[in-house]
Order: sequence, then C-alpha cells, then structure tokens
Amino acid sequence: VRKANLPGLHMLLLGFFAGMFIALAGAAASVASADITNPSAARIVSALVFPAGLAMVICNGSELFTGNCLMVISLLDHKITFKALMKNYLFVYLGNLIGSLFVSVLFVYGHIPGLYDGLLAQNMVNTAVTKVSLSFSEVFFRGILCNVMVCVAVWMGMSATHVSGKILAVYPPISAFVLCGFEHCVANMGIFVTAACLVPGLSVGAMIKSMVIVTLGNMVGGAV
Repeated sequence: VRKANLPGLHMLLLGFFAGMFIALAGAAASVASADITNPSAARIVSALVFPAGLAMVICNGSELFTGNCLMVISLLDHKITFKALMKNYLFVYLGNLIGSLFVSVLFVYGHIPGLYDGLLAQNMVNTAVTKVSLSFSEVFFRGILCNVMVCVAVWMGMSATHVSGKILAVYPPISAFVLCGFEHCVANMGIFVTAACLVPGLSVGAMIKSMVIVTLGNMVGGAV
C-alpha cells in the first residue's frame, strides 16, 4: 500500500537506484567469473556475487520492478487499485531502466570491459547474444521461474528484523536463480545496454523483444 501511494517522482528515483544496484551487481558478477574457463565454476562464482544487488535494493529501500510484483497480493486483497499497481510498475520499471543505463554507460566508457585483455567484453557480448537467441517459450518460462525466486527472496528478507538477516535471507534464492540461468528483466537491462555499447551492430530489436517476453514472464512468476 505504501509503495502504491508513493508520488511518481519518488517511484522513478527509487527505481533508478534499484536499477543501479542490480546493474552494479551484474557487472561485478561478470568481472568475477570472466577469466574462469570451467563454465560450471564460472556460474557458481557469479551466483555468489550477484545476490549483492538485491541485498542493496532491500537494505536501501529502493524500488525494484520484479520485487514489486508482490504488490499483486494487495491488489487481490482490495487494498490498492489496478491503476495504482500499473502506475507503480510503469514508473519503477522506467527508473530501473534509467539506472541500468547509467551504470552500463559508465562501465563501458570507464573501459572496465577491457579487463583480462578484452575477455570480459567478449563474454558480456556472448551472454547478450545467447539471451536474444532463446525461443519465446524458453525466455518466458525462465522469466517465470526467476521471479518466483526473486519474490521468495524479497519475502524472506521482509521476515528478518536485522540488516544481517536480510542479507543472508536473499542470498540462497538469488544464487539459485543465477545458477539455473533464469531470466531477470532488470538484470538483462544492464547486460543488453553494455553489449549494445560494446558492439553497436547488435540487434536492438531482438533485445527489446527479449525484454518484453522476460518482463511478462517475471510478472507471471511474481503473481504466482
């Protein structure tokens, strides 16, 4: 109810910070695993680093689109309106996108992808290409499973009363979704923007299509 009643500008700004946090965690996960040749080991390392993003979101009180899908509970309980829910989704999603864009541009033009003799940049581009190559059903179902895990993590974080408890609570579900290769729309924002900056010839249309499908899957997963 509190989230639904926030002014639009507050939703946008808090969404901006959440987009930043997720993009920063995604970048850190990519850096941590870039030089690991064993794919399984690389994914495990990424899974250990990426949950820091949601930990920052929860502990700093920012607004993350995927976590806010839990607001469906209040809609079904007739405590907020559908219009208020859609307003929150719109402003927070836009804020997440701007925050991801901000971090990704600084990341690229700070020449961080040049680490490991350009291997990091190549890995990030390969990740984006792999994601846009997935079929509709693959992206959609992975999006559903992803936000089931994210919302479980947020729910667990809400059950803790101390900062340490909140951080520990979000780690297992988020690590699990990274390990399984599920699709998270806000995390993909940073990946796609970074890849588009590194290789301008990449299909923006394919990325947007993938984002739409992932977002729909995340919404279904969150509602479930």
